[in-house]
Amino acid sequence: MAIEEGKKAPAFTLENEKGEKVRLADFVGQWVVLYFYPQDDTPGCTIEAKDFTSDLKAFTKLGATVIGCSPDSVESHQKFINKYKLGISLVSDPSHKMMSRYGAWGEKNMYGKISRGVIRSTVLIDPKGKVVKHWRRVKATGHAAAVQKTLKDVLARDSG
Repeated sequence: MAIEEGKKAPAFTLENEKGEKVRLADFVGQWVVLYFYPQDDTPGCTIEAKDFTSDLKAFTKLGATVIGCSPDSVESHQKFINKYKLGISLVSDPSHKMMSRYGAWGEKNMYGKISRGVIRSTVLIDPKGKVVKHWRRVKATGHAAAVQKTLKDVLARDSG
């Protein structure tokens, strides 16, 4: 099931790197940047996590919380965050249920080989819980900056 821009974002409850339950409902009243990545401590995923971390102050100023999601364990997330001093929160979805609801788990084609896995993608959710933008199959490098620009544009449009 694919998500649609303008529709309510699917609810979720997952554990973060500290073993705490994180629910989408916890973020009512603020913007959420929810990004999906294949695996902790791999080259592309590390670039993306570091980019979101270095842009974190800007996202916070815009009223947004950044959350990364992969099938990795809570322990793996802890190691990844500690190794690279990441400032973002990472949630664990080993069952792929939440990722499936967000269109971030499915068929992938890598060098002609078809497999199932995490589809690197991002969802921008507004303070009321609606999907404002869904980036499908993104490149890690430069993606955090693109998300930030979109959020700025949306906020400028809405205030004008």
